[in-house]
Amino acid sequence: MKQIKELGLKIQDAVKVFPELKKYVRDGKLDFGNREARILYNRAIAKAVFGLDINYHPKALVTPPISRYIFLKTFLRGKEKVLEIGTGHSALMSIMANKLFDCEVWATEVSEEFLRYAKANIEKNNAKVRLIRSNGGLIRGVIPKEEKFDVIFSAPPYYEKPTKGVLTKIEAVGGGKYGEEFSIMLLSEAKDYLRSKGKVALFLPNKEPLLNAIKKEAEKCGYKVKDITFKAGTRIRHSLIFQI
Repeated sequence: MKQIKELGLKIQDAVKVFPELKKYVRDGKLDFGNREARILYNRAIAKAVFGLDINYHPKALVTPPISRYIFLKTFLRGKEKVLEIGTGHSALMSIMANKLFDCEVWATEVSEEFLRYAKANIEKNNAKVRLIRSNGGLIRGVIPKEEKFDVIFSAPPYYEKPTKGVLTKIEAVGGGKYGEEFSIMLLSEAKDYLRSKGKVALFLPNKEPLLNAIKKEAEKCGYKVKDITFKAGTRIRHSLIFQI
């Protein structure tokens, strides 16, 4: 298991970035149970560690910058042409791919509301991201057939049924027995949009039945699968990398 220890931000340093965080600190510890505290802390990390100014939707997933950066590091080397499926309201990974890895970035998003937030974040950070409303599709019918990419990546929804208020339905439900359906569909469609030696990369939690279901179907589709496990904070995450 690979752990990137040098990335992080002490609470006292985060307070220097956003002084309003101080009201959520008790005995030197931040109240991570408070949504506003989580938003401010992750905004502070994005700004202090990566030089990015990110706004979060008030009800959607608070995307941690460090875990997303580590994920991107597992497959990006710089200057690739990449496509993110479902960039979300923060557009964090697409912005990182462009600003930190100098990639040519395309990104899709299905939610009109999330799209507005994503566009604002992209513009605020002077990132070059071609943002596309997907209208419910994944790749086919959304991206022109002639476009080919070095990497297609996503943090796909992975629950088999709606969660209890942690994520919006659009972020959470992947379908299938283990939440694998979205990811498998993405892998199937991605084959027609990859350059020679192109890759698909999926950011996934440490849920063995989900991971095994995706790997099994990917191998049936002709993919070779690489599973890179890493730890960001206290959480174990997987970067599943697929190549034909």
